[in-house]
Amino acid sequence: MKKQRPKKVNETLSDKRVRAGEILSLLEEEYPEAKCHLDFDGPFQLLIGCILSAQCTDKRVNEVTPGLFKKYPTPHEFARADQSELEKEIHSCGFFRAKSKSILNCSKALVEEHNGEVPRTMDELVELAGVGRKTANVVLGNYFGIPGIIVDTHIKRLSTRLGLTTNSDPTKIEYDLNELIPQEKWTIFSNSLGDHGRTVCHARKPMCGDCMISNLCPSAGLF
Repeated sequence: MKKQRPKKVNETLSDKRVRAGEILSLLEEEYPEAKCHLDFDGPFQLLIGCILSAQCTDKRVNEVTPGLFKKYPTPHEFARADQSELEKEIHSCGFFRAKSKSILNCSKALVEEHNGEVPRTMDELVELAGVGRKTANVVLGNYFGIPGIIVDTHIKRLSTRLGLTTNSDPTKIEYDLNELIPQEKWTIFSNSLGDHGRTVCHARKPMCGDCMISNLCPSAGLF
């Protein structure tokens, strides 16, 4: 059976901001402990975890990183690592050749250009190998406390279903949501909406009957 398109909602930007604010309030109430699901100790571990999580579950990454960080505790050890050995360590995360190359080049840049420290700006972070805006916002928001909209697969799916964006490009979605959500709430919104995507608004069969924001969602009941 062909899925129906979300209902069109004729609303002004001001109206959409009000609705987004109501969605945010309900999400905060439902997921008060919402946070990044990667296990990490410090910004570097979070950064590497994000690189590994591309097209891989956080659960799998969390199974791999304890041994990985024991063997390579800092950017300096990663920068000196043998790529074939690193590939073996991260093999189960998928795309291990590309990810190992990104991790090595990212670590080398941190050592050579940032004194082994993870930078605290978007512009500097996205210059690192394997790091895009999503990963940068994860690190900035969940470690440094600098708010950012994190457009992962859950946020992309739910923001479209909720009628908060009509874009498919992650950067454009980020900018659309930036216009609707107060800046200080960007990371909180991302984490709680992500949790909602994991637990209720599933990709193939969303649980609209159990959704506390269904009355604010133009796609409710269409799947």
